[in-house]
Order: sequence, then structure tokens, then C-alpha cells
Amino acid sequence: MQTTRPVFLDLWRIKLPIPGVVSILHRISGILMVLAIPLAAILFHQALSGPAGFEQVAGILDVWPVKLILLVLAWSLLHHLFAGIRYLLLDLGLGLDRPAARQSAWTALIAAIVVLLIGGGLAL
Repeated sequence: MQTTRPVFLDLWRIKLPIPGVVSILHRISGILMVLAIPLAAILFHQALSGPAGFEQVAGILDVWPVKLILLVLAWSLLHHLFAGIRYLLLDLGLGLDRPAARQSAWTALIAAIVVLLIGGGLAL
């Protein structure tokens, strides 16, 4: 069975609307958080093993590449939170029309970045 549908698989040229971008980032942020769980558990276990373990973990977390990773994980948490609230509102039937969906997508995207900048500046 042949179809006459055009096939366009150049992903860099596809213009995804902002709700689609937020949807993909929501999935990526969820994956990042799940993948961080084992590492966080190991570091938490090491920090609770005693004063020497705590100092070792504090030294690991004080290096700038690790701080950058923590900043990305903080973004993933905030983005996942705000996009998740957006999806809950969409499930309730609020903001389903195109302009409202675009506005809520921009709001979720920008809110995560703003809260990260405010909180990241305080934490670092």
C-alpha cells in the first residue's frame, strides 16, 4: 500500500509550535530527574555515612561542573512542575484554544527560567 503523503524527516527544519517544544522539554526534564535518582541516592548515602563521607560529598558538590549539573537538574524540576500544572489545567478543559495554549506554554517555560534564576542566584 503506497501513500502519497510527503515524508519530511529533517528534524532541524521542522518548525514546532511552542506548546510542542514545552511538551518535549517536559519529557526530557522527567527523564533527567529519573536518571538523577540513583546518583542522588548514592551521594545521600555517602553523606550520611559519617563526617568524612559528608565532607567528601560536600567537596564533590562544590566543583563547578557539578554545580552546573545541579543547575540543570533544578531547571528540570521547575520546568516539569510548571508544565505539569499546565497539563493538569488542560486536562480540566482550561486553555484548550490555540492562543491560550500558546500563552500557557510560554508562561510555563519562562516561569521555570525566572524561578531558577532567582533561586539559583540565592543558592550558588
